[in-house]
Amino acid sequence: METEVQSNFTYMGRTFTNLSINGSSSAFSDCNSDISGEFPTASSQSRRLFLACASENSDELIEQLVSDLESSSIDEQKQAVIEIRLLAKNKPENRIKIARAGAIKPLISLISSTDPQLQENGVTAILNLSLCDENKELIAASGAIKPLVRALKVGTSTARENAACALLRLSQVEENKIAIGRSGAIPPLVNLLETGNFRGKKDASTALYSLCSVKENKVRAVQAGVMKPLVELMADFSSNMVDKSAFVVSELISVAEARPALVDEGGIPVLVEIVEVGSQRQKEIAVAILLQICEDSVAYRTMVAREGAIPPLVALSQSGTSRAKRKAEKLIDLLRQPRSGNGAATAVARTSGVPV
Repeated sequence: METEVQSNFTYMGRTFTNLSINGSSSAFSDCNSDISGEFPTASSQSRRLFLACASENSDELIEQLVSDLESSSIDEQKQAVIEIRLLAKNKPENRIKIARAGAIKPLISLISSTDPQLQENGVTAILNLSLCDENKELIAASGAIKPLVRALKVGTSTARENAACALLRLSQVEENKIAIGRSGAIPPLVNLLETGNFRGKKDASTALYSLCSVKENKVRAVQAGVMKPLVELMADFSSNMVDKSAFVVSELISVAEARPALVDEGGIPVLVEIVEVGSQRQKEIAVAILLQICEDSVAYRTMVAREGAIPPLVALSQSGTSRAKRKAEKLIDLLRQPRSGNGAATAVARTSGVPV
């Protein structure tokens, strides 16, 4: 007898059961800190070695670098923000030291710079500092949210990605979620999801998933057109974004505005295909979404049945995870229910060989 491998998936404080099979990776992974760590100078190796040594006794260095952030020389500012960025990346204990030395406000000023390099490094330094839980509230209280949103709109590709990550980190403080949404972060996150490279799409989806635990942000995301890129990513099995995009849809679908938007963008056939050919975790989340949109809509049940959902649902009810089996069985029951003035779904069920 085949043994089902079950595990729990916890993300952003919420636990989902049976969402990985045979040790597969989580749908979401936390945004990384600065992934480059490179100085744009010929002496990068020696500078990196100097900082690695200095970080063992870095208080004096950090104070000097914070002072240099407010220098009248743009070159000194650039060098200081790069070094702070690297110190915050490589030494977790330095993140608290840098914040306590007063770096956050001058870094926020650099995020608003018209110089793309200063802005990008400022964003990335703030991201690295936000990896420390102790810094999150201070960063938000110091006014970082609006400049990060601006960088998300107009920054370099790296600045946009790292701004999305920084906003994700700040959103891990619950009260920041509304402030981030009201500062205009949702539309540029949707744009990054649609137009970014793979890392940009991943970062945008993760930030949206976190922010959209708040109802008003769900509505904002739907109004910003998020369903179009989400459906496209769910439909593209080569994108490596099926899980991530489906989880964002599952977070949004609880608001009434999301369901017609999902259907209008062709979400039903995509979800049915996932139930048929997706991974176990993908099937589980797809059937959960389909069940939610069908529970209160006879029209959507008919559409789901017409897409040929019943045979893969029957298969899932027999071989899926325990949660997927329950959802599939419940959805099959809904599709079998008589429809006032519309027997289309029942007819589909009969032709599929499923008793009604």
